[in-house]
Amino acid sequence: MSPIRASATAVLATLAAALLVVPASAESVRVLIAEKAEQSWGLEMPPSGHFEITLQDSDPGDAEMISDFWMDRSTGQFLANAVEASGDVRRLAGLALLNVPVPVPTQQLLPGKILSGDDFQVVDLPYGQVGAYAVTRLDHLEGMQVRRVLARGRPVMSQSITEPVIISRGDPVSIEYSKGAMSLTAPGKAISDAHADQSVRVVNLVSNKIVEGIAKPDGKVEIQK
Repeated sequence: MSPIRASATAVLATLAAALLVVPASAESVRVLIAEKAEQSWGLEMPPSGHFEITLQDSDPGDAEMISDFWMDRSTGQFLANAVEASGDVRRLAGLALLNVPVPVPTQQLLPGKILSGDDFQVVDLPYGQVGAYAVTRLDHLEGMQVRRVLARGRPVMSQSITEPVIISRGDPVSIEYSKGAMSLTAPGKAISDAHADQSVRVVNLVSNKIVEGIAKPDGKVEIQK
């Protein structure tokens, strides 16, 4: 190989190597700590959760990486070693508070009310204060009926809501009998409450017999034979 060709090859190799080198970039210390906090929770990390990072150092700046991290999950307190661009290691301490977005009522809601999205606002609350039975998705609240008083600004417990009651005990109902192509109707009176598509007992006011059918969304009771 000629000296000129060898020199050109060496230059190209040097340029290619330079292109493959990705310079390290500093990242916000808060971002790096939040990533470490998420890793410490592992599979137990709630999907919608995120960390609010508070540091004793009011201006933590950037760092290349977090080399060591210790965290008390029950309190959120942490210690971390941040490696700076110069190679120096800086000890940091603070609080990594795990928050989750939760829909809460904008006003007190009384039993019997049918819920809509307008009844709620979504706020960030500490995960430890939410509770295992809190409803954390707005679409799981819309269309439900209040069983117990819902307090303004407090998470809604699953036990405090229910599917809407479409037939109440004592309600007059229309009983529909279906068998093949034949269909009959009769007046009736409910002797139990029922949600949509739930079994309900009614008195047939024509025969004065108690029958059991399925409560339909339109309030009728369907009996199939």
